[in-house]
Amino acid sequence: MKVMRKIIEIDEELCNGCGLCVPDCAEGSLVIVDGKAKMISDKLCDGLGACLGSCPTGALKIIEREAEDFDEEAVEKHLANQKAGVDLPKASGCPSAQLKTFAPQTSCKTANKPKMQMAAGGGTSSLTHWPVQIRLVPPTAPFLQGADLLVAADCCAVSAPNFQLDYLTGKVVMMGCPKFDDAESYVQRFTEIIANCNLNSLTILVMEVPCCSSMNGIIKQAIERSGTNVPVEQITISTQGAEIERKTW
Repeated sequence: MKVMRKIIEIDEELCNGCGLCVPDCAEGSLVIVDGKAKMISDKLCDGLGACLGSCPTGALKIIEREAEDFDEEAVEKHLANQKAGVDLPKASGCPSAQLKTFAPQTSCKTANKPKMQMAAGGGTSSLTHWPVQIRLVPPTAPFLQGADLLVAADCCAVSAPNFQLDYLTGKVVMMGCPKFDDAESYVQRFTEIIANCNLNSLTILVMEVPCCSSMNGIIKQAIERSGTNVPVEQITISTQGAEIERKTW
């Protein structure tokens, strides 16, 4: 049934297809199609505007118009399908917003691949999913369920000579910069993930530089807010990629 209510409107002329609004919609109602943000269905949008703050161009706004009434049951079904790997957003034009799962490399394959061969580019990527940026991975992503999660500062991937072999293999990764990104949004995202995804373990990989250490505080706050315990290992590497500290919480 259609009613007059508040709902999100998308200005396609302003939208650049960055996809940052997609993970910030808790109901999963937004998707990128042909390089523009689209709403899957009016009934999936609650009209509260949680996605507005993530739009860098101001393409999203709240208006009042006749629309299907917000349907919580439809949202629950839609999110359940996403978690099961069904009805994932079909993005085009902006691959950063499209959830993908890749076949993981087996432990035997990894063990039989010499480190020098991996470093020289002769191995298979250990990445099992896309996207990898913290801001783009929704808490409902199916690959997060029961995962061994690696939270890595961006610079670690270019500093550690064997980043994939030493740290990524067998893990789901989320990467970001705790200095330049919004720390509070990180805390909120990880709080949801830790509370709802039944993580098997969580590894934090950061650089030795002071600004990078705030990632540890972000995860600690998220664990406290979630009220859920998860085994945490913190690894610190030098600016030249040498591992200088490893400890557990």
